[in-house]
Amino acid sequence: MADFANRDPLDPAFWDERFAKSFTPWDRGGVPSALRDFVGRQAAPLTTLIPGCGSAYELVYLCEAGWDATAIDFAPEAVAQGRARAGQWRERVVEADFFVWEPARPLDLVYECAFLCALPPAMRPRIVARWAGLLAPGGRVAGFFYFDQTVKGPPFGIARAELDGLMAPYFDCVEEEMVADSIPIFAGKEAWLAWQRR
Repeated sequence: MADFANRDPLDPAFWDERFAKSFTPWDRGGVPSALRDFVGRQAAPLTTLIPGCGSAYELVYLCEAGWDATAIDFAPEAVAQGRARAGQWRERVVEADFFVWEPARPLDLVYECAFLCALPPAMRPRIVARWAGLLAPGGRVAGFFYFDQTVKGPPFGIARAELDGLMAPYFDCVEEEMVADSIPIFAGKEAWLAWQRR
Protein backbone atom coordinates (compact mmCIF):
# COMPACT_ATOMS: atom_id res chain seq x y z
CA MET A 1 0.00 0.00 0.00
CA ALA A 2 1.24 3.48 -0.82
CA ASP A 3 2.20 5.85 1.97
CA PHE A 4 0.09 9.00 2.03
CA ALA A 5 0.74 12.36 3.66
CA ASN A 6 -2.89 13.52 3.65
CA ARG A 7 -5.55 11.70 5.70
CA ASP A 8 -8.49 14.11 5.32
CA PRO A 9 -10.99 13.11 2.61
CA LEU A 10 -12.54 16.59 2.83
CA ASP A 11 -9.32 18.01 1.38
CA PRO A 12 -8.88 17.76 -2.40
CA ALA A 13 -5.19 16.99 -1.78
CA PHE A 14 -6.22 13.67 -0.16
CA TRP A 15 -7.71 12.52 -3.47
CA ASP A 16 -5.01 14.15 -5.62
CA GLU A 17 -2.37 12.13 -3.82
CA ARG A 18 -4.21 8.86 -4.37
CA PHE A 19 -4.95 9.51 -8.04
CA ALA A 20 -1.34 10.58 -8.62
CA LYS A 21 -0.10 7.31 -7.08
CA SER A 22 -2.73 5.23 -8.94
CA PHE A 23 -4.18 4.06 -5.61
CA THR A 24 -7.88 3.96 -6.56
CA PRO A 25 -9.42 0.72 -5.23
CA TRP A 26 -12.91 2.24 -5.68
CA ASP A 27 -12.39 2.60 -9.44
CA ARG A 28 -14.60 0.08 -11.28
CA GLY A 29 -12.51 0.31 -14.41
CA GLY A 30 -15.55 0.81 -16.65
CA VAL A 31 -19.31 1.25 -16.73
CA PRO A 32 -21.20 -1.00 -14.29
CA SER A 33 -23.95 -3.21 -15.66
CA ALA A 34 -26.60 -1.78 -13.31
CA LEU A 35 -26.11 1.67 -14.85
CA ARG A 36 -26.31 0.21 -18.36
CA ASP A 37 -29.57 -1.50 -17.40
CA PHE A 38 -30.94 1.71 -15.89
CA VAL A 39 -30.12 3.71 -19.03
CA GLY A 40 -31.81 1.06 -21.17
CA ARG A 41 -35.03 1.40 -19.13
CA GLN A 42 -35.38 5.15 -19.63
CA ALA A 43 -37.85 6.48 -22.18
CA ALA A 44 -35.67 9.49 -22.98
CA PRO A 45 -32.18 10.83 -22.15
CA LEU A 46 -31.82 12.44 -18.72
CA THR A 47 -29.90 15.57 -17.76
CA THR A 48 -27.44 14.06 -15.32
CA LEU A 49 -24.87 15.10 -12.73
CA ILE A 50 -22.05 12.75 -11.71
CA PRO A 51 -20.54 14.11 -8.47
CA GLY A 52 -17.11 12.90 -7.40
CA CYS A 53 -16.64 11.55 -10.91
CA GLY A 54 -13.07 10.28 -10.62
CA SER A 55 -12.14 8.55 -13.87
CA ALA A 56 -15.37 9.59 -15.65
CA TYR A 57 -16.11 6.29 -17.43
CA GLU A 58 -19.83 6.81 -16.90
CA LEU A 59 -19.73 10.32 -18.34
CA VAL A 60 -18.46 9.00 -21.67
CA TYR A 61 -21.06 6.23 -21.70
CA LEU A 62 -23.95 8.59 -20.95
CA CYS A 63 -22.86 11.21 -23.47
CA GLU A 64 -22.46 8.55 -26.16
CA ALA A 65 -26.01 7.44 -25.34
CA GLY A 66 -27.23 10.98 -26.05
CA TRP A 67 -27.60 12.09 -22.44
CA ASP A 68 -26.74 15.61 -21.27
CA ALA A 69 -24.26 14.63 -18.54
CA THR A 70 -21.81 16.67 -16.48
CA ALA A 71 -19.15 15.17 -14.22
CA ILE A 72 -17.66 17.16 -11.34
CA ASP A 73 -14.85 16.54 -8.88
CA PHE A 74 -13.07 18.88 -6.48
CA ALA A 75 -9.69 17.15 -6.83
CA PRO A 76 -7.62 18.58 -9.71
CA GLU A 77 -5.79 15.29 -10.33
CA ALA A 78 -9.08 13.41 -10.61
CA VAL A 79 -10.38 16.03 -13.04
CA ALA A 80 -7.21 15.77 -15.13
CA GLN A 81 -7.50 11.98 -15.34
CA GLY A 82 -11.24 12.16 -16.03
CA ARG A 83 -10.66 14.65 -18.84
CA ALA A 84 -7.93 12.47 -20.32
CA ARG A 85 -10.37 9.53 -20.49
CA ALA A 86 -13.35 11.59 -21.63
CA GLY A 87 -11.97 12.41 -25.10
CA GLN A 88 -14.44 14.54 -27.02
CA TRP A 89 -16.49 14.98 -23.83
CA ARG A 90 -13.56 16.35 -21.80
CA GLU A 91 -15.14 19.80 -21.31
CA ARG A 92 -17.99 18.10 -19.45
CA VAL A 93 -15.55 17.10 -16.68
CA VAL A 94 -15.54 20.12 -14.39
CA GLU A 95 -13.47 20.96 -11.33
CA ALA A 96 -16.11 22.03 -8.83
CA ASP A 97 -17.33 21.70 -5.26
CA PHE A 98 -20.54 19.66 -5.17
CA PHE A 99 -21.98 21.85 -2.42
CA VAL A 100 -21.81 25.08 -4.43
CA TRP A 101 -21.88 23.94 -8.07
CA GLU A 102 -25.03 24.96 -9.96
CA PRO A 103 -26.34 23.24 -13.09
CA ALA A 104 -26.81 25.17 -16.32
CA ARG A 105 -30.23 23.55 -16.73
CA PRO A 106 -32.53 21.57 -14.41
CA LEU A 107 -31.31 18.09 -13.53
CA ASP A 108 -33.29 14.89 -13.99
CA LEU A 109 -30.76 12.63 -12.29
CA VAL A 110 -27.90 12.61 -9.84
CA TYR A 111 -25.82 9.47 -10.37
CA GLU A 112 -24.39 8.12 -7.11
CA CYS A 113 -21.25 6.02 -7.38
CA ALA A 114 -18.93 6.00 -4.34
CA PHE A 115 -19.59 9.67 -3.54
CA LEU A 116 -21.68 9.29 -0.38
CA CYS A 117 -19.25 6.71 1.01
CA ALA A 118 -16.18 8.80 0.11
CA LEU A 119 -16.91 11.56 2.61
CA PRO A 120 -17.07 11.25 6.41
CA PRO A 121 -20.44 10.23 7.91
CA ALA A 122 -20.97 13.69 9.42
CA MET A 123 -21.35 15.02 5.85
CA ARG A 124 -24.28 12.77 4.97
CA PRO A 125 -27.12 15.13 5.92
CA ARG A 126 -25.53 17.87 3.79
CA ILE A 127 -25.08 15.54 0.84
CA VAL A 128 -28.69 14.34 0.92
CA ALA A 129 -30.04 17.87 1.37
CA ARG A 130 -27.94 18.98 -1.60
CA TRP A 131 -29.29 16.14 -3.74
CA ALA A 132 -32.78 17.29 -2.83
CA GLY A 133 -31.94 20.90 -3.63
CA LEU A 134 -30.58 20.02 -7.05
CA LEU A 135 -33.63 18.02 -8.13
CA ALA A 136 -37.17 19.11 -8.86
CA PRO A 137 -40.09 16.84 -7.90
CA GLY A 138 -39.83 13.68 -9.98
CA GLY A 139 -36.05 13.90 -10.31
CA ARG A 140 -34.01 10.97 -9.10
CA VAL A 141 -30.86 9.98 -7.28
CA ALA A 142 -29.84 6.57 -8.61
CA GLY A 143 -26.74 4.48 -8.21
CA PHE A 144 -24.70 2.41 -5.82
CA PHE A 145 -25.00 2.53 -2.04
CA TYR A 146 -22.44 0.86 0.22
CA PHE A 147 -23.86 -0.85 3.30
CA ASP A 148 -21.36 -1.68 6.03
CA GLN A 149 -20.52 -0.79 9.61
CA THR A 150 -17.00 0.46 8.90
CA VAL A 151 -15.53 2.87 11.42
CA LYS A 152 -12.57 3.86 9.28
CA GLY A 153 -12.74 4.92 5.68
CA PRO A 154 -13.14 5.86 2.97
CA PRO A 155 -15.17 4.06 1.97
CA PHE A 156 -17.48 4.81 4.88
CA GLY A 157 -20.32 2.30 4.97
CA ILE A 158 -23.84 3.19 6.06
CA ALA A 159 -26.64 1.16 7.62
CA ARG A 160 -29.75 0.85 5.49
CA ALA A 161 -31.91 2.25 8.30
CA GLU A 162 -29.70 5.34 8.51
CA LEU A 163 -29.87 5.86 4.75
CA ASP A 164 -33.65 5.49 4.79
CA GLY A 165 -33.87 8.05 7.60
CA LEU A 166 -31.72 10.56 5.72
CA MET A 167 -33.64 10.16 2.46
CA ALA A 168 -37.17 10.00 3.90
CA PRO A 169 -37.79 13.77 4.18
CA TYR A 170 -37.22 14.24 0.43
CA PHE A 171 -37.26 10.97 -1.50
CA ASP A 172 -39.13 7.70 -2.06
CA CYS A 173 -37.17 4.57 -2.97
CA VAL A 174 -38.46 3.36 -6.34
CA GLU A 175 -35.83 0.76 -7.32
CA GLU A 176 -33.70 -1.66 -5.32
CA GLU A 177 -31.51 -4.60 -6.26
CA MET A 178 -28.33 -6.11 -4.92
CA VAL A 179 -25.25 -5.77 -7.11
CA ALA A 180 -23.83 -9.03 -8.44
CA ASP A 181 -20.70 -7.70 -10.16
CA SER A 182 -19.16 -5.49 -7.46
CA ILE A 183 -15.46 -4.78 -7.37
CA PRO A 184 -13.67 -6.31 -4.35
CA ILE A 185 -13.87 -3.30 -2.01
CA PHE A 186 -17.70 -3.27 -2.26
CA ALA A 187 -18.41 -6.98 -2.84
CA GLY A 188 -21.54 -8.24 -1.13
CA LYS A 189 -22.18 -4.89 0.50
CA GLU A 190 -23.74 -2.67 -2.14
CA ALA A 191 -27.12 -2.21 -3.73
CA TRP A 192 -28.41 -0.32 -6.74
CA LEU A 193 -31.10 2.06 -5.50
CA ALA A 194 -33.14 4.77 -7.19
CA TRP A 195 -34.81 7.47 -5.11
CA GLN A 196 -37.43 9.82 -6.54
CA ARG A 197 -37.75 13.40 -5.33
CA ARG A 198 -41.16 14.17 -3.88
